[in-house]
Amino acid sequence: MADIIPLPPTGLHQQAAARLRTMLVEGQIVPGAKLNERELAAALNVSRTPLREAIKMLATEGLVDLLPNRGAVAVKLDEADVRHSFELLAMLEGMSGELAAQRITDAQLAELRAKHFEMLACHARRDLSGYYRLNAQIHAAINEAAANPVLANTYRSVNARVQSLRFRTNQDDAKWRRAVEEHDEMIKALAARDGAALRQVLQQHLMHKRDAVLAVMQAAEAPALRGRRRKESA
Repeated sequence: MADIIPLPPTGLHQQAAARLRTMLVEGQIVPGAKLNERELAAALNVSRTPLREAIKMLATEGLVDLLPNRGAVAVKLDEADVRHSFELLAMLEGMSGELAAQRITDAQLAELRAKHFEMLACHARRDLSGYYRLNAQIHAAINEAAANPVLANTYRSVNARVQSLRFRTNQDDAKWRRAVEEHDEMIKALAARDGAALRQVLQQHLMHKRDAVLAVMQAAEAPALRGRRRKESA
C-alpha cells in the first residue's frame, strides 16, 4: 500500500481520485483487485465519504468496476476486451489526429513540442512514471486540438479502460524505444499539418501498443496455463 499522503480539505474526492487513478494506472493496485476502503482511506488520509466519491468518479471513467456483492474492483480486461477497445481507440485517435492537423493552433503546437521534449528527457532518465504522464498528456492534447467535444468524450471513456495496460508495456526497452520514435513522427506530421500522415502513425502506434499489451497478458497467463495442464495430465 502507498505511503500516507495528506490531502487538503477542499476538493478531497477529486484529489483522492487523482491519486487513486495513478495507483490503478501504474499497477500499484493490480487488475481485478478489490478496492479495500479502509486501507485506501488510511493511505490517502481521507474519510470514506470522499473516497467513495472518488471511486464513483473512476467507475465512470472505466478504471473501476462496481460489482454486486463484491464492491469496487480494479477493472480487468480479457483479450477480447483489449482487441475491441484498441480497435475502436485506433479509429478515434486516427480521427483526432486528422482533425488536429487541420485545427491545431501555433500555441497548442508549441506546447505539444515542449511536452514531447520533456517526455524524451524522461525516457533518457528511464523515468517510466514521468514518461507515461507526459505521454498521456500528449495524446490528450492531440485529442483536444481536434476541437470536437463529442469525439473527446468518447475517446476518454475508451482510453481509460486500457490505461494501466498501456503503462505496463513501456517496461520493455525495445517497445519503449519504438514508441518514442513514433511520437517523433507524430510531432513532425502535426508540424507539417499532414492529417493523413498523423492518422496513419497514430493508428500504427495503437496497433503496436495493442500487440504489446496482448503479449504482456499472455505472458502473465502462461504460468497458470502450464499449471492447469500439469494437473490435467496428472
